[in-house]
Amino acid sequence: MHLYLDFNASYLAAFFIGLFSSLHCIGMCGSIIGTLTYSLSQELRSNKRILFSIVLSYNLGRIASYAMAGAVVGALQVFLSLPFTQGQAHRLLQIFSALVMTGAGLYIGGWFPRFAYIEKMGSRFWKIIEPFGRRMIPVQNRTQALLFGMVWGWLPCGLIYTALALAATTGSIMHSSMTMLAFGLGTLPAVVGVGIMTSLLAKLSKIQRFKQAVGILFIIFALLAAFPWLNPMRVEHIMTF
Repeated sequence: MHLYLDFNASYLAAFFIGLFSSLHCIGMCGSIIGTLTYSLSQELRSNKRILFSIVLSYNLGRIASYAMAGAVVGALQVFLSLPFTQGQAHRLLQIFSALVMTGAGLYIGGWFPRFAYIEKMGSRFWKIIEPFGRRMIPVQNRTQALLFGMVWGWLPCGLIYTALALAATTGSIMHSSMTMLAFGLGTLPAVVGVGIMTSLLAKLSKIQRFKQAVGILFIIFALLAAFPWLNPMRVEHIMTF
């Protein structure tokens, strides 16, 4: 059978998922950035250059945790290949990824609020590692901010799980990790913006029509994940089994 890797290896799709995830995550991530910022000394907060470097270090740590999660999820196809062929396992992951992205799109658009329950998936693991993050408060330097971000990057989030579902279909651990790296880079402008200026992001998150347009975009991504041969941006790259 033919295995199309084109769309699922598209880091551009993951980047846009990360970019628009701020519509869902602005409150959650904003509170974390606020905790990080106000834990700093007055001297550090008053120096905008140092403040920016600490917020950036936090986000680099967060993105690194996404890449690690992508590597873990990338190994999923190996286990699915045990009862199935590699092509069959990949196809199942494509369909699963499409369903998750559809749910995320309906959720962002305001049509499927119950999608938020998916965030309970990682709650047990989060309870184990969350105390390590709290011990780093107050943050005193960039290294500590980096480690703080690496812990808080595992915070349960439906949009992260959506990106992970996409990453699981990329066909290799490396591509899965790179997909999550692209997702993390997509979140960077919004989350750094939360730490520096919040007005524009807050306004966009309240515009229902804009959120619905983003939700429809997610659903389009889902369709292309389910039927990658329809993707107009694909570069022909087919594996035959």
